[in-house]
Amino acid sequence: MDRRLHETIRKGDTSTFLNFVQENEALIDHTTPKSTNTILHIAARFGHWELAGEIVKLRPEMVSAVNEKMETPLHECCREGVVELAKLLVETDPWVIYKVNQDNQSALFVACEKGKLDVVQYLLEYQWLLRSEVDGLSTSLHVAASGGYTEIVKEIIKVRPDFAWKKDLHGCTPLHLSCSKGHLEITRELLRLDTDSSSLQDNYGRTPLHSAAIKGRVNILDELLSVSLEPAEMLTTHGETVLHLGVKHNQFDAIKYLVEKLNITKLIDKPDNDGNTVLHLATAGKLSTMVIYLLKLGVNVNAINRKGQTALDIVESDVSNSGALLILPALQNSGGKRCDQLPPGSQEIHLTEQEKTSYQPSPSPKKTAQSPGRHNNRRSHRRRREKQLENQNEGLRNARNTITVVAVLIATVTFAAGINPPGGFDQQRGRSIMARHTSFKVFMVCNIVALFLSLGIVIFLVSIIPFRRKSLMKLLVVTHKVMWVSVSFMAAAYIAAMWTIVPQGKSMAWTLVIVVAVGGGCTMAIFVGLGVLLTKHWIRKWEWRRSKRKNDSPTSSISRVEELQTMKRGIGDSTSNSDVDSSDQGGYHLY
Repeated sequence: MDRRLHETIRKGDTSTFLNFVQENEALIDHTTPKSTNTILHIAARFGHWELAGEIVKLRPEMVSAVNEKMETPLHECCREGVVELAKLLVETDPWVIYKVNQDNQSALFVACEKGKLDVVQYLLEYQWLLRSEVDGLSTSLHVAASGGYTEIVKEIIKVRPDFAWKKDLHGCTPLHLSCSKGHLEITRELLRLDTDSSSLQDNYGRTPLHSAAIKGRVNILDELLSVSLEPAEMLTTHGETVLHLGVKHNQFDAIKYLVEKLNITKLIDKPDNDGNTVLHLATAGKLSTMVIYLLKLGVNVNAINRKGQTALDIVESDVSNSGALLILPALQNSGGKRCDQLPPGSQEIHLTEQEKTSYQPSPSPKKTAQSPGRHNNRRSHRRRREKQLENQNEGLRNARNTITVVAVLIATVTFAAGINPPGGFDQQRGRSIMARHTSFKVFMVCNIVALFLSLGIVIFLVSIIPFRRKSLMKLLVVTHKVMWVSVSFMAAAYIAAMWTIVPQGKSMAWTLVIVVAVGGGCTMAIFVGLGVLLTKHWIRKWEWRRSKRKNDSPTSSISRVEELQTMKRGIGDSTSNSDVDSSDQGGYHLY
C-alpha cells in the first residue's frame, strides 16, 4: 500500500483520500503487506466512519473482505466501538454480521471482549447472531463476565439466559470467570438468575467458590456463601476442599474468612487424594504465617499423608528455607512428631472416601494376637527396607550413568591416540615413523581394542532400557566387566606407547620397567582390593540365604504377604533383594 495513502486513511482525511482516488482509482484496491488489511479495515480500526462511508460507496463489496486473520472491517469497528460505522457496514451487507475470524469469534464476541456496550446493544437486535455461539467453546457472555462488563452481561442475559450455564473449554461457566476475576456485580447478576449455578463444577471439579478461594476474593466468597453453603463441602477431582485450595495458593485472608464463616470441623482435617491435610500443604509451601494460624485452630498436627509423612516430616526434609526455621518450633511446641515417633495405633494413613468404602479386610483363617511392639517393629523394619531399596535403585541408575561417561572418555582418549600415534608421522608420505616397531604394533592393537570395547559399552547402555532391578543389575555386571577390560587395554596401550618413544638404552629400559612395575602394581592393588570386597560380599550373601532358609516362617519380621504388597507398590522386585538385605550393616555392595 502506498505510504501516503495509508497515512491519509489513518488520519481520516476524506478530501485528500478522494483526490488520491481521482488521480489513480487503482489505489482503492491496495492492501497492507503481510496483514492484507484493506483501506476499509484501516478506516474502521481508527473509527473514521465518514471516510469509511466514502469507501463503501466506491467499493461496497469491500465490507465483506477479510484479512489474514479472517476478520472483516466490522471486527475492527466493533473493537473501537463506533456504532455509526457498525450500522453502515451491517446495512450495506447484513450477512457480514455472521462472519467469524480464524478463532471462531464473531463481531459481537469482539465487542463484548472490549466492553463496547453501544455496539453490543445494536448487534443484539439480531438475536439470531447468538445462536452461532451455542455450539462454540466460549460465548460472548464468558468474555463479558471475565472482563467485568456488567451492563453487557445484563444485555446478553436478557436475550440468552441459558448462556449462564454454558461451559467453555475448561468447563468454566461465566460465574466461574467472574468469581475468579473478582467482579462482584456480575456475580450477583448471575446468582440472581440461578442460585444453583454456584454448585456447577468445571473440568477439575472446582466450583465458583473454589475459583474465588484460589484468587483470594473475599467479597466474592461472602456473596456465594450468603446464597448457599453447599459448595463449601464439595470436593475437586483431586479431593481438595475450598480450604485446600486457599492454603495451596497462600490466600491467608480468604482462609481466615472461611474459618470465621463456616463450620470447619469437617473440613480442617479432611485429606485430599494424596492424604494431605491443609497443614501438610501449608508446611510443604513453607507458609509460616498460615501454619501458625492453622495450629491455633487446633488442627491434627500429627496427621499422616499417603507417603507416611506428618507435617514435621515434611518440614525436616528441607530446613534450608527461612520459613522452615519458623515452622519447625511451632510444630514441635504444638506436639508435632515424626511418623516413626508416633505410637502404633495412631499411624493410620489417610484414605480417600472411595477407598474407605471399597476397602474390605481379607478374612484370615487364623488370627494370632500380636503385641503393639511387634507391629511397630514390623512397620519400622518395612519402612527401613523400602528406603534401602530406593537408595539401591538410585545407586544403580547413577552407576549406569557413570559407566557411560567413563566409556565415552575412554573412546575419546583412544581415538585421539590413534590419529596421533607415538613417534609422529613422516611429513612426505604421511605414514607413522615407528610403524615397523613391535612396541608400536602392540600399541595399535591395545588401542583399537580399548576404543571399540568402550564404544560397545556406550551402544549397549543406550540401546537397552531396563525397568526391573534384576535386569539393570545384569546389565551393569556385564558392562562393568567390559569397562575394566577396556581400561586394561588402554593402560597397556599407554605402556606400549612409552616403550615406543623412549630411547633405547639400559637406563631408559630400567626407567620403563619401573614405570610398568609401579603402574601395574597400583592396578593390581585395586583389583585385589575389589576382589577381597567382592568375596566378602558373596560370603555375606551366602550366609544370609542360609539363615533365611533356616528362619523362614510365618512369624518373621516381614511376611510374604507384606513383601508382595511392597512389590505391588513398585518398591521391591520380583525376588528378594539379597544384595541389600545381606549388606544391611555395610551400606554398600559390589557387582
